[in-house]
Amino acid sequence: MGFSIIIMYYCIYSERIWKVSLFLCLSLAGDITQKGYEKKRSKLIGAYFPQTPGMDPSMGQERRTPVTPSSSSRYHRRRSSGSRDERYRSDVHTEAVQAALAKHKERKMAVPMPSKRRSLVVQTSMDAYTPPGTSSSREGSISMEHWISRAIHGTSSTTTTTSSTASSSSSSTRSGGSGAAGGRLADVLAQHVHISDCTLKCVSVCVFPCSAGVPVSSRVSAKIQQLVNTLKRPKRPPLREFFVDDFEELLEGNVQQPDPNQPKAEGAQMVAMRGEQLGVVTNWPPSLEAALQRWGTISPKAPCLTTMDTNGKPLYVLTYGKLWSRSVKVAYNLLHKLGTKQEPLVRPGDRVALVFPNNDPGAFMTAFYGCLLAEVVPVPIEVPLTRKDAGSQQIGFLLGSCGVTVALTSDACHKGLPKSPTGEIPQFKGWPKVLWFVAESKHLSKPPRDWFPHIKDANQDTAYIEYKTCKDGSVLGVTVMRIAMLTHCQALTQSCSYTEAETIVNVLDFKKDVGLWHASVMNMMHVISIPYALMKVNPLSWIQKVCQYKAKVACAKSRDMHWALVAHRDQRDINLSSLRMLVVADGSNPWSISSCDAFLNVFQTKGLKPEVICPCASSPEALTVAIRRPVEEGSTPPGRGVLSMQGLSHGVIRVDSEEKLSVLTLQDVGSVMPGAMMCVVKPEGVPLLCKTDEIGELCVCTVATGTSYYGLAGMTKNTFEVFPMSNNGAPVSEFPFTRTGLLGFIGPAGLIFVAGKMDGLMVVGGRRHNADDIVATALAVEPMKFVYRGRIAVFSITVLHDERIVVVAEQRPDSTEEDSFQWMSRVLQAIDGIHQVGVYCLALVPSNTLPKTPLGGIHLSETKQLFLEGSLHPCNVLMCPHTCVTNLPKPRQKQPGRIGPASVMVGNLVSGKRIAQASGRDLGQIEDNDQARKHLARLFQVTLVIYLLIHGTIASSLTCVQLHKRAEKIAAMLAERGHLQDGDHVALVYPPGIDLIVAFYGCLYAGCVPITVRPPHLQNIATTLPTVKMIVEVSRSVCVMTTQLISKLLRSKEALAAVDVRTWPPVLDTDDLPKKKPPLLYKPSNPDTLAYLDFSVSTTGMLAGVKMSHTATSAFCRSIKLQCELYPSREVAICLDPYCGLGFVLWCLCSVYSGHQSILIPPSELEVNPALWLSAVSQYKVRDTFCSYSVMELCTKGLGLQTDSLKSRGLDLSRVRTCVVVAEERPRIALTQSFSKLFKDLGLHPRAVSTSFGCRVNLAICLQGTSGPDPTTVYVDMRALRHDRVRLVERGSPHSLPLMESGKILPGVRIIIANPETKGPMGESHLGEIWVHSGHNASGYFTVYGDEALQSDHFNSRLSFGDTQTVWARTGYLGFLRRTELTDASGERHDALYVVGALEEAMELRGMRYHPIDIETSVIRTHKSITECAVFTWTNLLVVVVELDGSEQEALDLVPLVTNVVLEEHYLIVGVVVVVDIGVIPINSRGEKQRMHLRDGFLADQLDPIYVAYNM
Repeated sequence: MGFSIIIMYYCIYSERIWKVSLFLCLSLAGDITQKGYEKKRSKLIGAYFPQTPGMDPSMGQERRTPVTPSSSSRYHRRRSSGSRDERYRSDVHTEAVQAALAKHKERKMAVPMPSKRRSLVVQTSMDAYTPPGTSSSREGSISMEHWISRAIHGTSSTTTTTSSTASSSSSSTRSGGSGAAGGRLADVLAQHVHISDCTLKCVSVCVFPCSAGVPVSSRVSAKIQQLVNTLKRPKRPPLREFFVDDFEELLEGNVQQPDPNQPKAEGAQMVAMRGEQLGVVTNWPPSLEAALQRWGTISPKAPCLTTMDTNGKPLYVLTYGKLWSRSVKVAYNLLHKLGTKQEPLVRPGDRVALVFPNNDPGAFMTAFYGCLLAEVVPVPIEVPLTRKDAGSQQIGFLLGSCGVTVALTSDACHKGLPKSPTGEIPQFKGWPKVLWFVAESKHLSKPPRDWFPHIKDANQDTAYIEYKTCKDGSVLGVTVMRIAMLTHCQALTQSCSYTEAETIVNVLDFKKDVGLWHASVMNMMHVISIPYALMKVNPLSWIQKVCQYKAKVACAKSRDMHWALVAHRDQRDINLSSLRMLVVADGSNPWSISSCDAFLNVFQTKGLKPEVICPCASSPEALTVAIRRPVEEGSTPPGRGVLSMQGLSHGVIRVDSEEKLSVLTLQDVGSVMPGAMMCVVKPEGVPLLCKTDEIGELCVCTVATGTSYYGLAGMTKNTFEVFPMSNNGAPVSEFPFTRTGLLGFIGPAGLIFVAGKMDGLMVVGGRRHNADDIVATALAVEPMKFVYRGRIAVFSITVLHDERIVVVAEQRPDSTEEDSFQWMSRVLQAIDGIHQVGVYCLALVPSNTLPKTPLGGIHLSETKQLFLEGSLHPCNVLMCPHTCVTNLPKPRQKQPGRIGPASVMVGNLVSGKRIAQASGRDLGQIEDNDQARKHLARLFQVTLVIYLLIHGTIASSLTCVQLHKRAEKIAAMLAERGHLQDGDHVALVYPPGIDLIVAFYGCLYAGCVPITVRPPHLQNIATTLPTVKMIVEVSRSVCVMTTQLISKLLRSKEALAAVDVRTWPPVLDTDDLPKKKPPLLYKPSNPDTLAYLDFSVSTTGMLAGVKMSHTATSAFCRSIKLQCELYPSREVAICLDPYCGLGFVLWCLCSVYSGHQSILIPPSELEVNPALWLSAVSQYKVRDTFCSYSVMELCTKGLGLQTDSLKSRGLDLSRVRTCVVVAEERPRIALTQSFSKLFKDLGLHPRAVSTSFGCRVNLAICLQGTSGPDPTTVYVDMRALRHDRVRLVERGSPHSLPLMESGKILPGVRIIIANPETKGPMGESHLGEIWVHSGHNASGYFTVYGDEALQSDHFNSRLSFGDTQTVWARTGYLGFLRRTELTDASGERHDALYVVGALEEAMELRGMRYHPIDIETSVIRTHKSITECAVFTWTNLLVVVVELDGSEQEALDLVPLVTNVVLEEHYLIVGVVVVVDIGVIPINSRGEKQRMHLRDGFLADQLDPIYVAYNM
């Protein structure tokens, strides 16, 4: 037995050579890249060292001293002082959050900080900043202004504590920690790196102690070790039980196991609550149109509406007389001036869109009442803006479903709409074709004197349709009947005690909801409308108007109250004593209470009475649900409830909580509306009444609600026609109830409390959390110091059959990397401490970049959509799957059972199944030496021609006679100059070409053993030359043969820098050969002597040389000749690298053995001309061609758009009968199929494309050949494969994986599938290791140190039972055999071999076996910008490296997508996501990824990644 060794191969030589750079020994927090210290000086590091004014930050790296804690705290105090959020005290929730964070500090939790390129840091902070004036508040979605978390840092004692806390935590988290203990990273790194006097020493080469051949003392491995330590912390008890991944049942069968300790509702069943009777006042008008007519004729000069401009001055005053006359004019023109008399465009009952801007309430009111008078149904919508208007397309779908053909608008708005070059308004995306109609008086015709609108009493006809945006972004239209509209106005009049001619200041959207309802013409009220633009300029304007007009009522949101607080100090003479009612429109949001309290606290001295603040709850479906009445002095005070959030998450009310931190304070929103009945039902399933201490959905029964979702009967039934039932199944009422979409309960004294909205509900691990509560907690960490204008979006996404919480926040433009990471880590801790729920993903985006609603709030569903599409472009991302994904399958426990001879084995059956063994056809008798000589003589007479194509033309050619003569000269030179003995080893370092073939046969003639070696790459000698040197040394070559050019290169200055050129063996240049012949040709005395050595790099980075004897070589050539029917008349095109494996055999041996013509195309030529290979195949009418996957990929990508031009140039592939991909891996079905489809138009038959399979122990086991059945494809269950089982499924089944047969088994080859551990034979369709017995098996590894154990195991294995005599070679690949229904040439049923993957590449995770290619395929599918992916493991963490084809801004988008898809499809949590440039993942000449080299490069910090994310 020969010697053997396998050498870890670090310096990969490939077409895609990745950058090697110096490793900097000093590790600083967060920056993982080698250039991170020298090149990038990000703001993150800047916080460590004081910056001398005027000094270039890249200079002066020597003399730096770390910032002391005291200076750090001074810095923080200085930075935060003077910001407007410092003026207000924190309250209960802030204290709770601070306490929760303090608890985490005790835990000492260290989190590795993500790292990014300097370019990414710069662009995502200041450069992405847009002026803040474009955004402020939100309407109907989540934002700071909506709640104003009760966490505004401020006065004396609180400020001191907070700032010192902030400084201490910030100084620790600079090193990438989370909370106060982030400094652990520095400690971890300090153990590895010795820093002396803060002086940086650049080291050109760092030698690391190696563990299993991998450097361990690098910055990356320290970070990963830290991440591992972080993950070892005990988790809280899982929210749900683990499920067993049973293959007969899908994962969805995972049933929630309830926690026995969770709180349960214990109260009695509630009873429906009735409001006071709606007292119909005698002078109430019979309809709103009648009211308008009354006031328009009786009091035409009474002011109806005053609109302000952006300076706060009245723009115009609309009187009731003008409103009446203009509305009549609009009604007349709608009915009589659109279309023709015979075919009017608008008839009574038709729907029309009202498109008015937010600063023109007068035009809107005129159009709205004009539609009511014309009995046309108005659909008020927002003005469609540019691309920024997120919901415009969904609005268009609503208009289409409503059959809208006319859109009413104002003159200014019409002029502002986007126009085409011809001046027409284009059709907006998703919109129906509409006629734009300007509804201003000057554009309208006067109605005839005898024309009057027909004013009816309020009836069941639809009055208007209000749009509602759902959680998923879809838009529904809620229809409101005329009788409902009137009854609602009456109920509001009674509740709010409205009297005629009261003045009301309205800050709300006048087109919908509270802003529309309270500003009706019912009571002849005077509405002062404050436009949104004025509020942005002067947040105090609405309070000034209350004083100026002595308004009795104001309608505002808590955000308006907050911004008034911010600006009030500039005003002295404010008097709010006239105000009898301040309607807080978003009182249903539980977090509005802090704004109400703070507002009252400040403005009570300005005359504001406590009883004036009246929160109300409303929804598009139920209109006003409840409103707090303005109370008289001495009556019942408003109600408050301090509830346990833990209880709320289980749907129960617990006022008393042991955990004082996590409480939610609620204020009541008044009592049930007059004439209505209310109950609370369970949110899911049948509408059963809740118990008195249970949270549920509020339902109301009254005339004054919406009636339906327009055109959606099913959804209407589930929302507007609900019949709540008691436990005994009896309905509460004979009349239907309407679901309000609000979650809450009815408290003492009939007061209504709202705890959240159904749309904001997230059910995580069986517990309910409200998005509003999560936002409030996030804002309480640092309310406005970090988050830009408090803009935070919270939503959930479904990953692995449970909802996962995602938090997205806009960060202020001046935030540093350190600020970002510190804030993110503290938010995670706060949410964990307060809500006991993990955040799955926390993303930060630059200010003003989240999609907005028309009033400037965050468009939640659009944000979620961008996140899921990978188009959000965050500047920081923190994923925490380890902490919140608790429903993974149980790790697999391997059974120790060993199959022994006692297994049931009868004949060829194991346990009742046929043994998985198959063989190719018989090879026949191999010629003896005499026959071989006759064959060679015959070949000399045949004109064997080998062509070499370079740049599309024949660079050189070679006949058999020429080959013979030149080989003789080489043999003579070896004897004369090299003084070589028989059996000496010679390294052939040639570029792909004729010279290589000549040199190979010259060595054989001289009795030497050739080793083909790829020459060093001219552009990258430093990386590739050491590989050449290693092969020369390991193969014990006594001489190197090469060309003159490469000979000079081996001794050049560049070579001297890479290797020690003095230790090269003699280098012979074969460009000038001697003229004389050798005295005699060498004839091998024994056919088993060594013919050549084949050195190759496996995908795991192992360099292995195998020995090929003369017998094996002859058998190999004969086997290929029989399989492919290679006769002298054939032409074969070969586009492969000629240095190892089947590529070398086809390039150098087969044409000489079989006598056919060969056209040789070096694959490197295709990088210049991708069409070269296919052009040659067409030009020479080739029937058989061989290529590699990298060649196929080059053609697919490079020629994808050129098939038509190739066809026009006459490229024809119809003569190709076999196109074989030479590979040592599982067939890449996607690539072969796309190649077949792409070139089908050029005549390529799909059945011509096939694959081969070989490995180190046998260079070709399968090859499709010319005859025999087409390759078959089966679909297997990927989950079963992880358990080493094969389960066939149908195409398209969940978790199905297509596997293609790897070609037909070659003649003379026998295969058996064996258990790799027990070495017992496996049954058919069972997964095991492929073992091969063949005449052309390699005879062993070539070794220097005589490691015999490895050789005997790989090349001389025997089965543990059954046929124990046959000697097999172990391929190291997993696969299975399956007998198909097809028959082969001999008439036998065909046995198909399916290769699954290499054993040494497979990753053992959670006790299961994963093949990298499966995970990589999933990842590549997730985003269009991912061009390539590679995965590997390090200390049980899964590391995913993706190549990004796009802007660096997209890098962070990929992190959540990669994490999601690996969780969903493979049940694995990704530990590290690395985003790199194109071409960084190393690939060998066969197109196979070199994952181990990638791993070594990553750990040695040589990849220069764009972004590295460490998932927690």
